[in-house]
Amino acid sequence: MSAIERTTPPLDADERTTLESWLDFYRGTLAGKCEGLTEAQLRLAAAPPSPVTLLGLVRHMAEVERNWFRRVLAGEDAPPRYGRAEPGAHDGGFELDGSSYAEALRAWREETARARENCAARALEETAPFMGGQVSLRWIYTHMIGEYARHCGHADLIRERVDGATGV
Repeated sequence: MSAIERTTPPLDADERTTLESWLDFYRGTLAGKCEGLTEAQLRLAAAPPSPVTLLGLVRHMAEVERNWFRRVLAGEDAPPRYGRAEPGAHDGGFELDGSSYAEALRAWREETARARENCAARALEETAPFMGGQVSLRWIYTHMIGEYARHCGHADLIRERVDGATGV
């Protein structure tokens, strides 16, 4: 189904390489699930009653990347791309507007590139203020791997329902 290169994370690497590799693996999985579909297919909520779409997942993950790696880790003033950034609010992106998949993919790639930049010089133990405490880069990586894994599962089901494709 996909020409997207996904590298299997190394089986015997240091902790940071392992975390970064798994995060990139799931980023590649999400991109692969969207590859080769039309704009209409990317907008199709294929698992009623859920309104979740592949386009919405890409938009959502751009917002999640922005939240954790820019707002939380780096303390940047990065207003939401989609939805709202209120305490306890769900990260936006699922609601579709007039934006195209190309626009969402560009935003997601910008956010993943910025995430890599913000993480490059930080130790896994480095912390940032979060919800009255501190959160480490290690925790953020682990959380993001879980976030992507969950949404890649959603993408699996949506893609299979859209065109019957499985794998990636």
